[in-house]
Amino acid sequence: MKIERAEVIVTSPDRNFVTLKLTTDDGITGIGDGTLNGRELAVASYLSEHVVPLLIDRDASRIEDTWQFLYRSAYWRRGPVTMAAIAAVDVALWDIKAKSVGLPLYQLLGGASREGILAYGHASGKDTEALFDSVRSHQEQGYRAIRIQTGVPGLKSIYGVAANVTQPGNEGKRYDYEPAQRALRPAEEDWDTRSYLRHLPTVFEAVRGEFGPELPLLHDGHHRMTPIQAAKLGKALEPYDLFWLEDCTPAENQQALRLVREHTTTPLAIGEVFNTVWDYQGLISEQLIDYVRSAVTHTGGVTHLKKILEFAAQYQIKSGIHGPTDISPVGMAAALHLDLAIHNFGIQEYMKHGDATNRTFKQSFTFEDGYLHPGDQPGIGVELDVDEAGKYPYQTAYLPYNRLADGTVHDW
Repeated sequence: MKIERAEVIVTSPDRNFVTLKLTTDDGITGIGDGTLNGRELAVASYLSEHVVPLLIDRDASRIEDTWQFLYRSAYWRRGPVTMAAIAAVDVALWDIKAKSVGLPLYQLLGGASREGILAYGHASGKDTEALFDSVRSHQEQGYRAIRIQTGVPGLKSIYGVAANVTQPGNEGKRYDYEPAQRALRPAEEDWDTRSYLRHLPTVFEAVRGEFGPELPLLHDGHHRMTPIQAAKLGKALEPYDLFWLEDCTPAENQQALRLVREHTTTPLAIGEVFNTVWDYQGLISEQLIDYVRSAVTHTGGVTHLKKILEFAAQYQIKSGIHGPTDISPVGMAAALHLDLAIHNFGIQEYMKHGDATNRTFKQSFTFEDGYLHPGDQPGIGVELDVDEAGKYPYQTAYLPYNRLADGTVHDW
């Protein structure tokens, strides 16, 4: 079963996606997600120019060997572009292998460890009233756990608060599909950490007062705090019993999490910008975090993320796989198969894609009563409609960035 053809497909239905499609000499196809938000063409080029030529005539069944070859033979290891490209190949090969034996991928990963996959959604609002409306909307959609993001008085725009559509015919509609704005340059936003730290505990007090103690609540700090600021926030949020506080400080400095851990019992989730097990080595072995946040798409695929999660399991650290709409349905499906199979599952992030994306990527996974399931279709359970994808050419888009009041560029 040799790889006969490899195609890199870039499409932009509700946002930009990079998909690798592999075809074997016996006609089996597999697809993988290589999307890197705001840098999609870098991965597409890496795949087209450097990886695809190496795949032709390789044995499609040798997944581990191919992973090691792509990782080690380049010499220049790690990094988001390289690891997203490797992930695309890895997931496509798992898709082929599972299809070749007529089974859903999770059966090849050890079978199901649970009946369904608890998901959390993204509620947000510029003020408390809008936030409450968003929480209720997510509950009506079936979500049993909800991330809380809110506007901050005095700041014009802030990460995680859904924008209103300005496209003709859709004005005013809540728009969650692409935080990266389609423009030639990234949008500039403002930020003030002290205002945020004063305001956020009052928001969680209000949410708990309105929705009670049982609803699991999460929050994303998005790398914007220093270690001592993160420790202060974690402690301030303890009365509101968060499921987790995510990315409270830039975790490339792994030692920073020691300080945070010393000062708060709020559970910590880290890793959506991480690419390899080396990024987690100290965080896991010293038990400085509670949840691993990497995406299949950005962390070398199912092969590598499964190893990270098995390492984490030794320390009672659970999964919280990254799953917003900059992960295509292909990457989401791969994550769900992994979620279902591993023992140390925690929760799965899940934002619903738009109609155009759902027409482009035909999916078998389901979301019912707060739980996801990858389905039992052979492979990962997603097929790309190439003709539909061709209707949506790539559009330049960038994530925003922050500046402080004095003009200093800050973490977004």
